[in-house]
Amino acid sequence: MDGMALFTVAEARAEIVRLLPVLEEIVALRGDAAELTAAQAAGAAPSTLGGLPELKAAQARLDELLTRVQDSGAYLKGLAPLLVDFPSEIDGVPVLLCWLEGDSALEWYHRADLGFAGRRRLG
Repeated sequence: MDGMALFTVAEARAEIVRLLPVLEEIVALRGDAAELTAAQAAGAAPSTLGGLPELKAAQARLDELLTRVQDSGAYLKGLAPLLVDFPSEIDGVPVLLCWLEGDSALEWYHRADLGFAGRRRLG
């Protein structure tokens, strides 16, 4: 994780609080975009959300919001479910502080070399 800004646990927790409204909008738009995309498929039932213009608008807004998350210094690791990691170190070991859609706060981390499977609760 050379050359990147590292977050302290306190900084990452503060950033996730600032990002929560953005993350919530991403989740809502993700659902709308999925429904609108399905409605555009051949033979699919029309959506009450609209048509192609609404799909394009949802996609553009999603791109804007995803860029905002990445501009914060966090890594966007997944969209469904939404997964956001913050580069950090614990006891000199490179870790990623990990927030997963549905988490109420940032309470998890995993070693950078282990990935999500090595997820542990912050002490």
